[in-house]
Amino acid sequence: MASIFSRIINGEIPCYKIAENDDFLAFLDITPVEKGHTLVVPKKEVDYIFDMEDEDLAKLHLFAKRVAKAVKKAVPCLRIGVAVIGLEVPHTHVHLVPLHNTGSLSFTKERIKMTNDEFLSLSTAINTHFI
Repeated sequence: MASIFSRIINGEIPCYKIAENDDFLAFLDITPVEKGHTLVVPKKEVDYIFDMEDEDLAKLHLFAKRVAKAVKKAVPCLRIGVAVIGLEVPHTHVHLVPLHNTGSLSFTKERIKMTNDEFLSLSTAINTHFI
């Protein structure tokens, strides 16, 4: 059965898209730990990040770097944190989280609530900085 991320990639489930190329998709997390929390996923479904081919893993990180720079330009923060947990969805994904303090990257804190308009505005703002 296809993961929820494969269903997003295939257009079966909508997302707030940030960036996309032939191999990867970046979109806003709908239950963000911080405003601007973005997920970067490979289009090829691989459950565990370290099962990816070396070249694909390197490309994933380079794509995530470009996305992180766009998020940083659009969302005021100190830095963009990176996390790979890999337990929530059986499809490799990288979390890019705007950092305001050391607690910003906590996945146990209460999630931020945003409206559809806020998500749309934020995704558009980040996308304009993606190069």
